[in-house]
Amino acid sequence: MNDNVQLEPAAKRISQNEIRLLPELLAPAGDWECAKAAVENGADAIYFGLDKFNARMRAHNFTEADLPKLMEFLHRRGVKGYVTFNTLVFENELADAENYLRAIIAAGVDAAIVQDVGICKLIRSLSPDFPIHASTQMTISSAAGVEFARNLGCNLAVLARECSIAEIEKINAAGRASPRAVSPNESAARGDARPSTFPLEVFVHGALCVAYSGQCLTSESLGGRSANRGECAQACRMPYDLISDGQQVPLGDKRYLLSPQDLSGLEVLPELVRAGVSSLKIEGRLKSPEYVASITKVYRKALDDLRFLNDDLRAADESARQSEIVNRKYETEMSFSRGLFTGWFGGTDNQKLVHARFGKKRGVFLGEVAKVLSESVAIQLQAPLKLGDGVVFDAGRPDEKEEGGRIYGIKNSKLKIGNAEASVLEFGYGNIDFSRVHVGDKLWKTNDPELDKRLRQSFAGDAPRFQRPIEIEVHGLAGKPLTLIARDETGNVVQVESTMPLAVAEKLPLSTEKLREQL
Repeated sequence: MNDNVQLEPAAKRISQNEIRLLPELLAPAGDWECAKAAVENGADAIYFGLDKFNARMRAHNFTEADLPKLMEFLHRRGVKGYVTFNTLVFENELADAENYLRAIIAAGVDAAIVQDVGICKLIRSLSPDFPIHASTQMTISSAAGVEFARNLGCNLAVLARECSIAEIEKINAAGRASPRAVSPNESAARGDARPSTFPLEVFVHGALCVAYSGQCLTSESLGGRSANRGECAQACRMPYDLISDGQQVPLGDKRYLLSPQDLSGLEVLPELVRAGVSSLKIEGRLKSPEYVASITKVYRKALDDLRFLNDDLRAADESARQSEIVNRKYETEMSFSRGLFTGWFGGTDNQKLVHARFGKKRGVFLGEVAKVLSESVAIQLQAPLKLGDGVVFDAGRPDEKEEGGRIYGIKNSKLKIGNAEASVLEFGYGNIDFSRVHVGDKLWKTNDPELDKRLRQSFAGDAPRFQRPIEIEVHGLAGKPLTLIARDETGNVVQVESTMPLAVAEKLPLSTEKLREQL
């Protein structure tokens, strides 16, 4: 065999230096199942809350007693864990907060996500080097805000969600130009992805708050529940009347004036990487484990495509790429969607940000009702539908009871809509009150049992399922041991040798192809 054979992945790759520029993928975990779903679908890190001092008190959350076991599980899988300590803390709670922080630090948590400036100071009094991430609720939207976080002792800033990609680029450029920028050695020691810059994190997917950087006071004003204490009443998801000069403005079916569509950064992922983002954060600590599995998997695949595929490969397989884009859109809409938009990444566009028709999950749009029959409806389907899928009829009044159910039958119809033939959808007897269904009602697919089953299988059981790529070097000479050197994408290296020396082959010499197959 050759003196030195190095096995390369089949797909062409960008340079090792560019690989380092890909951001961390950070997934939400409201409970143990969500943590497993994130890990088994490719998260580099998860963030989670404890039963106090976190901005999602309605999540199941973890306890102090869970921390050692949880961190052991994460670190064994090469995944980091960040605690959300992101509420404002009252003076009479400081002693309790200090005890929580001591437990967090002792358990080997990788960082705390903090909103309260005083808590940053408290952490630094307890530990000179425990990582602090400045929460998005610190409302950091400029280079000056990043410098403020740095002076507090923070190691990373989660930018306000209102920042555009152009603004993120400027903030990152200012960090590189700063005389106080982190040195490469200091950065490497901390494990940052980007030497000489202050790491920046952005939300890349999930619900958006209409209040600037999540600083909502409406919930407390209307319902006595403070969003900044983890008890958001979701006032933005309610219908409103619009009064102008004392007169009510007719709104038609657009009454959800404060409810933004959900964020989806998939189509701008390359721009976010080029902008210098160190971490991409998925919103959703109140969401299901299936949601966590789906969205984590979609963004993991999208990031890996950037890692392994160059422009030549994309151009050569454009049809497969377009099919993948359609599949990703379907999965993200089915997981949870009030409509998907790139948020503020492209700048401010309020008309696209808020469609105002509804403030709750819809899913995939199937089309409009063309005809109401006795126990069925005719519709020209605009998305895949199969037996057992759940649907809802949208008459433009989501605050009222809506008709919906599971599909029992799909038949071809002689009714034509344009040049296309409509499909007849049948439901279980008595499941739908067809007197409340009208021509023109929109139909949404809200549930796909087959997809849910597949997602749950991705993290079921105790055996590890998600695997990360490794690169293997093979060295060997006759009379000497076979040596394997394996490296992963984060820089871990291991070397092993055979117990017996290699012998000269008499019939079947060892080839690169045979090595690849065996290894």
